[in-house]
Amino acid sequence: MNNYFKIIKKYVLLFLVLSLTSCLTNVEDEVEIDPCLDITFSVSVKPIIDAHCVQCHGNGGIYPNLTSYNLISLVAGKIKSEVVSREMPKEESLTQDQIDAIVCWVDSGALNN
Repeated sequence: MNNYFKIIKKYVLLFLVLSLTSCLTNVEDEVEIDPCLDITFSVSVKPIIDAHCVQCHGNGGIYPNLTSYNLISLVAGKIKSEVVSREMPKEESLTQDQIDAIVCWVDSGALNN
């Protein structure tokens, strides 16, 4: 009977050690940060449009007019498509960060934030 308890103690100890070490391997899970979290219309998107689009798509210019949130939001999907395909702007190219900001904004609902 005494040997039986020694064997049980060894298995219990082995089980505890395995259980605790398996917990240690799961401690360092990576947390993904949403790159779109900080993208807003007023800080991220409007300055890009003002600097690269309004010269041609301003008041009295080529359709669509991109001078206000209301006008921009009406064609947000088209803007996304044009910058992703690099069809626009015609005169210069946006950086990948600028394109990503517009994509994030549109994909997040094209909010007036």
